[in-house]
Amino acid sequence: MAVFRIRTTTLALALGACFATGLAALPGTALAEGSKRVIVTYKPGAEAQAKSAVSRAKGQIKRDLKAIGAVAAEVPEDSLASLAADPDIATVHEDAKRFIPEMEMPEDLEVPRDFKAAVQGKSGKSFFSGQRIPYGIGLVQADQLLHAGSKNGKKKICIIDSGYDGGHEDLDHSAKVSGIYDAGTGWWNTDENSHGTHVAGTVAALNNAGTGVVGVIPNDNLQLHIVKVFGANGWAYSSELIDAAFQCAAAGANVISMSLSGPVPIEPERVGFDLLYQKGILSVAAASNAGTTALRYPAAYDSVISVGALDHNKQWAPFSNFNAAVELSGPGVSVLSTIPMGMGTESLLSVGGVDYVPGTMTGSPRASATAPLANFGLGTAVDPAMAGKVCLISRGSIPFGAKVANCQASGGVAAVVYNNNGGGSFNGTLGTTVTTIPSVTASSSEGAAMLAQLGQMATVTVRASNYAFFDGTSMATPHVSGVAALVWSYFPMCTNVQIRNTLAKTALDLGDPGRDVKYGYGLVQAKAAYDRIKALGCGN
Repeated sequence: MAVFRIRTTTLALALGACFATGLAALPGTALAEGSKRVIVTYKPGAEAQAKSAVSRAKGQIKRDLKAIGAVAAEVPEDSLASLAADPDIATVHEDAKRFIPEMEMPEDLEVPRDFKAAVQGKSGKSFFSGQRIPYGIGLVQADQLLHAGSKNGKKKICIIDSGYDGGHEDLDHSAKVSGIYDAGTGWWNTDENSHGTHVAGTVAALNNAGTGVVGVIPNDNLQLHIVKVFGANGWAYSSELIDAAFQCAAAGANVISMSLSGPVPIEPERVGFDLLYQKGILSVAAASNAGTTALRYPAAYDSVISVGALDHNKQWAPFSNFNAAVELSGPGVSVLSTIPMGMGTESLLSVGGVDYVPGTMTGSPRASATAPLANFGLGTAVDPAMAGKVCLISRGSIPFGAKVANCQASGGVAAVVYNNNGGGSFNGTLGTTVTTIPSVTASSSEGAAMLAQLGQMATVTVRASNYAFFDGTSMATPHVSGVAALVWSYFPMCTNVQIRNTLAKTALDLGDPGRDVKYGYGLVQAKAAYDRIKALGCGN
């Protein structure tokens, strides 16, 4: 079985440095010197006067937010006080940033994982053969609702993210999937950083024989609307999120799925999501990935379901924020899903005819090599004995890039870096080191098994893929969004509030008894929610 990862780097590594610096200096995103981005709300009936006030303050309107009686504008800081004092202006708030949550994940965090357990390997009885079934589909009981949703009560999920690969082999491209062009981020059916396509696959990857994976609702009993708020840099303003959420409402969405977050609560944003909740829409958002008690928004608003992450063993993921706002949990560690075609990396390893399940070494060239397996120890020095061999290297002492470079300098044709001290599966990175030989990672137990196979022929392959394993509350969120729409499709007479309450009442209780800060009410359960409504009705 192969392990997949995004081509250039993991999102946590690729975006982590950007989060630390606040992203203000990214090309094309910097504010004019001495200016501030704000959301200006105006008094009832004073829209035109408020816009004139922004103009008098030498501000530039960037986004019209009629649904909440506001505009987003870039205003000179020395004009903010006079703008706020204008009689037609109600409030002036910071227009804070919203990020892909993986930006916040600590780079040195050890996340227990098992790539082999992350997919079932065999299709369940409700799926066509030849597909990999991500473990989360079974964990949330999506495979127990065999018709994958009622056609009569078909629901629409709106995904606010980085887009959707319009040419992916495992995603729907019919009229059931919609979106619009945005002047800032471009067409909805493109995706420059893979995040949105991964989220969409978890919701709706197709049940098609011999291709890819399956989603929570893997057939035509679902409609999707895609709003692209993130470009390649992975962040947007709160005003852009508000506008996106109301675009979801205009498109007829029942559920809004947001794998995004930010550290600052914004009152107009809260008002917007409260209004959408009152309109019957269920909004779901990621709790974020700092692994702290910090609240993140929009997840922490009362009108939004905050989602935490767990692994295939139903254990809390150490990166998942834990606080009183966490309401439900979903699978978020090593989640296999779709990414833009060819943007992933697939890693394969076999030794003496035994297939292993390696992790990906980010930065490895796409190549394949076959040669006898040899023990390179810690790989700290060049050793001519490795010439023409596949180097088996223990983790520790020096960076991965240096280990693989030493193998190459020794004449090795490929490298396998295995975990030390009993560690499990992991993904590594070569960092800035450039090598020409393929390299992969392995768990401690796999390393021990291979040490007993020294001298046998080993094949290491790194090649392009259309799928990848991602970690994060971003991955947990579409599981919950998908289950909400799936259950709701069978009972369209239920309200958003009733569906939300049922998901909480039927969640699998984990951690401390009752609702707790790590799991909320527990792991979302599709079949249990369906059974409860069928037996007791919507309001019980």
